[in-house]
Amino acid sequence: MPRVDLAAPMATLVAELKRLPGVGAKSAQRLAFHLLGVDRAKAEGLARAILSMRERIRLCRRCKNIADGDLCSICSDPRRDHGLVCVLEQPNNIMLVERTRSYNGVYHILHGALAPSRNIYPKDLMIKSLLERMKEVPLREVILATSPTTEGQATAAYLKGTLQPLDVKITRIALGIPIGTNLEFVDEATMSESIAGRREL
Repeated sequence: MPRVDLAAPMATLVAELKRLPGVGAKSAQRLAFHLLGVDRAKAEGLARAILSMRERIRLCRRCKNIADGDLCSICSDPRRDHGLVCVLEQPNNIMLVERTRSYNGVYHILHGALAPSRNIYPKDLMIKSLLERMKEVPLREVILATSPTTEGQATAAYLKGTLQPLDVKITRIALGIPIGTNLEFVDEATMSESIAGRREL
């Protein structure tokens, strides 16, 4: 059978959608045809939301979470325990911890994990800003909640060595989370148990 090519504008959209994580060729085509079927106002609303996010989102001055102002909603909340900081690899990890409803501290986002094989070194992570933050606000405890992967474990070990001289309690989330698992795929109950069972390093 002869090959049927998509019209150029549709093919361009499919190619862009395929760049999204977890979206393959078939899913991209389904999404593109769905968007073709919505009215112009909804299509423009989606386009505006994407552009607005790109223009307005920045990193929180204190914790490096995503924010639309100087501080994120967590750092600006006086009800949070600002002496307790949970260090995570990525901003999306925050939602997993928050869903447990068992943590009332604040966060610090590294935006990655140490991976020398991929040229990711301490200078490439938000470690310097964590140290600067500790000079501004006294911390009682730092929870290292990096993923229990080889890279996450290496990052936790590096942070432990860096933070130990600074007179702060350092804990690591309990490894009820299987080794080699990315935090994005951990359920709330397991994460809650890991936070509750953290241990001092």
